[in-house]
Amino acid sequence: MVISRTRKAVIPVAGRGTRMLPFTKAIPKEMLPVGSKPLLQYAVDEAVASGITEIILVISPNERIICKYFQRDPSLESILEQRGRQEDAQLLRSLSCSADIRYVCQDRPLGLGHAIGCARDLVGEESFAVILPDALIFGSPPCLRQLIEARQDKTGCYVATREVPVEDLGRFGILDFAFSGSESGQRSYRVKGLIEKPYAAIAPSRFGIFGRYLFEYRIFEYIEKTAPDATGEVQITAALAAYCSEAPVYAVPFAGDHFDAGSRLGLVEASVASALRDPAMAKDIREFLCAALS
Repeated sequence: MVISRTRKAVIPVAGRGTRMLPFTKAIPKEMLPVGSKPLLQYAVDEAVASGITEIILVISPNERIICKYFQRDPSLESILEQRGRQEDAQLLRSLSCSADIRYVCQDRPLGLGHAIGCARDLVGEESFAVILPDALIFGSPPCLRQLIEARQDKTGCYVATREVPVEDLGRFGILDFAFSGSESGQRSYRVKGLIEKPYAAIAPSRFGIFGRYLFEYRIFEYIEKTAPDATGEVQITAALAAYCSEAPVYAVPFAGDHFDAGSRLGLVEASVASALRDPAMAKDIREFLCAALS
């Protein structure tokens, strides 16, 4: 069977970002800076580096900052060129042409599953990726590409996974695997169940979902049938749990450094890690950290 290429990625950016208040009262969480660029740009760059050609941003009503960020600004580009800042001008141009960026509105913050479901018409009947920007992963190859390469083996939905500490189980969707644990070295593992943010006592494993997904388009049917949870949100974990009872879901252990950039500490950690990876900043950041810790 020839498996179709994944061309589209959905990036939900309509959340309220309540863990990052008061910043996110006026600024979308995804536009907070990490190193030299906003958090959202890392997700877009990862998608493009993974072969994605169309990116669907799920935004909140009246969201203008994100849309403006990806729009051309010929006036600013011209000013930069007049001042001899050709590289900066080219950088701004690249924001609008790295991929075909489209927008869809999520009228109310009704959960990740609902946000993904809002992109149904733009996705159409083809497989697609989902990237959660606040799950920032520095990997080579990018985490999404690792999932795409694993998908070449067999059709189905895929999630990125790795083991999490016991004390963090309540922060993740947790996987229940269809094997005893004796298998190793495979590119992906069959999933037989998922549970959203369980207590440690009832967690089926210690393997969490890390904000990267490959979905078959039929996931939209399961999202539509998924009832809201106690908080009124439609969870993608619940939709996937229903899906995997009827069709294959696989987990792919990924390589890379993960940061919970939706939290204050995680955002700082991600900023430092990003700066240390930037040749233009790394030396100065190391000197600053050494001086601050001495």
